[in-house]
Amino acid sequence: MRLRPAVLSVVCTLAFLPITLPVSAQTPASAPAQVFGYTDFTAQSKIDADFLAVPDAKLAGQHLKILTAKPHIASSPEDHETAEYVAQKFIAAGLETKIVPYRVLLNQPRKVSFEAHSDEGALLITGPAREHVSSDPFQDDPRVVMPFNGSSGSGDVTGEVVYANYGRLEDFDALAAQNIDLHGKIVMVRYGANFRGVKVYIAEQRGAVGVLIYSDPQDDGYFQGDVYPDGPWRPESAVQRGSVQYLFKYPGDPQTPGVASTVDLPDSARLDPLKTGNQPSIISIPISYHDASPILQAMKGASVPKGWQGALPFSYHIGGSGVSIHLISDQDYQIRTIWDVIGKIKGTQYPDNWVVIGNHRDAWVYGAVDPNSGTAAMLEAVHGFGALIKAGWKPKRTIVVASWDAEEEGLIGSTEWTEEHAKVLEHAAAYFNVDVAVAGSQFSAEAVPSLKEFIREVAKQVPSPKGGTVYSQWKLASIGEVRDSNTGHVPHANAPSDDVAVGDLGSGSDFTPFLQHVGVPSTDIGSHGSYGVYHSVFDNYAWFTQNADPTFVYLQEMARILGLEALHMADADVLPYDYVTYGKEIASYLDSAKRKPSAKTLDFAPAEAAATRFTRAAEAVHSRQLNPGANAAQLTQLNQSLRDTEADFISETGLPNRSWYKHTIYAPGEYTGYAAVVIPGVNEALDAKNPTVANQQLDVLTQAINRAAQTLEAAE
Repeated sequence: MRLRPAVLSVVCTLAFLPITLPVSAQTPASAPAQVFGYTDFTAQSKIDADFLAVPDAKLAGQHLKILTAKPHIASSPEDHETAEYVAQKFIAAGLETKIVPYRVLLNQPRKVSFEAHSDEGALLITGPAREHVSSDPFQDDPRVVMPFNGSSGSGDVTGEVVYANYGRLEDFDALAAQNIDLHGKIVMVRYGANFRGVKVYIAEQRGAVGVLIYSDPQDDGYFQGDVYPDGPWRPESAVQRGSVQYLFKYPGDPQTPGVASTVDLPDSARLDPLKTGNQPSIISIPISYHDASPILQAMKGASVPKGWQGALPFSYHIGGSGVSIHLISDQDYQIRTIWDVIGKIKGTQYPDNWVVIGNHRDAWVYGAVDPNSGTAAMLEAVHGFGALIKAGWKPKRTIVVASWDAEEEGLIGSTEWTEEHAKVLEHAAAYFNVDVAVAGSQFSAEAVPSLKEFIREVAKQVPSPKGGTVYSQWKLASIGEVRDSNTGHVPHANAPSDDVAVGDLGSGSDFTPFLQHVGVPSTDIGSHGSYGVYHSVFDNYAWFTQNADPTFVYLQEMARILGLEALHMADADVLPYDYVTYGKEIASYLDSAKRKPSAKTLDFAPAEAAATRFTRAAEAVHSRQLNPGANAAQLTQLNQSLRDTEADFISETGLPNRSWYKHTIYAPGEYTGYAAVVIPGVNEALDAKNPTVANQQLDVLTQAINRAAQTLEAAE
């Protein structure tokens, strides 16, 4: 398919034309008379107005163009160039800035190949085929890394192919129910529904020697609409790269779980990654649906179960006969240097209480949507902070702005920094994440329950390019379940809400170490749409300006939201945590868990009593938050108690078999990877039909809720 010349002309000239923004994108919304957390919002209202006037759509587009000019996989020279660019912008805005290096284990491909033959010996396909469409200005750069999986094992294996749908636990169990033995087999799975590392994890557990992961056109290709370059969806040659690290065990440098991999860490302190539990030993290779099609078409065996058929134009079969594949994966594992960029604006009253905002900068190739739409938005938020600093403003709490590296390989830059600063982060007021900031126009958010109303209030102050506010458009569209196709990341709320839904935090981005290892209250925001080029060479500036945000007004919108989050948390008189909602959601989680058939022998009464106690204490504290008084010492103590409450949900022993995850309310699921499992110790034990562990984890949870309730009671 060819891109029409007229469209190509528009795409190529957008970056050079002056941009006239819609009035709604230029004019801040009316400031509210009062905002939760402030005894008097008048002064903050003026600060907000000054800030909102600064982030500029055109400048955001310039940032994006510069950041995506070259492929910049983590640890590459081009990656370091982006670190220097971000650091320059931080310094220009007046932030105290450092480029912080870490030495971490990363793989890069020497050779990745496969060759498929029919049972009769006919060659079906060799690959991978080069990513290519009729017209794209970025696809032929020699620095584009071949499709590969981060954390893949190395090896040379041959086996018969078995199709396992999305590679979910229930998909593998369905194969087992048909007595299909995966030992020595190559498993073919399609992207979507869960994290790619989970697909490999279960395949390895079931005895497979290799995994091919392909993008089915049903999920983000022609079945959804026009493919790039004629539309936003995945063309047949596009490949979704990605990490298959077992991040649901722990993220970060595979050799240093729980320890910061600083440049001076001796090699003797590093562990064997294959013995620590977060690295697969088998081969995994990502492929396109161009390469998957002849393999799937030649597979024999039973027809696939209902729901397993994709959109390729033939009937799918389970396999086990029909096709054998020879896989080669030669991965170059080395200790490589990555670079976080950290900027600070020191607080005047509570300098040790940090408000951290962050976005990762590295990309599998160009990363226009993922992650550099987030970087561009964050830089314009920093632009706004710089204008306030020049006007004499200083925050009450220290604002830390972080540009993370090596997120794609396993949340590495953020995890190492969090592990290095764990003690001071015990006092951090919040972490605000942005990753896929703009893939379209539909805003969504995820947060801990205590910050769900906070993010709604911020959205009410920011104008939408569609008219009205971000909140009004968000509510109108009801984006509680919005999904970026084939990323496997589905914003989902596990408790009902009377307002626009804010999802729960699982994993898949840099909030993970903050919330789930240290206990920092966190949010994650994004603006989503028809995004079919995730982790491919086509996630570039040309695709972005054609399909996501041609005039960059949604980058501007996200800069404003991210910036207001930081300003409000940094300058609030009382930390604006809503623990009433938290208590109600915990009660909802307990109610859902006890309804599971495997929960019949468990006594939920103590946990339910603890949740009731917590909610009552939260209601009393909420009244005090609305009327805190003017005594500075009492205000400081109230804020400390409010912050300690979230920390009370941390269990030092961590979750069973994955002790790095310490939050008793939220964790990524062992068999989802992205989606949040709530009260995970209890629910995962129930799902595994292990009443002994479930009972023990229910006791751990009850103790955590009671600790948090006691902290709130002391603050009443």
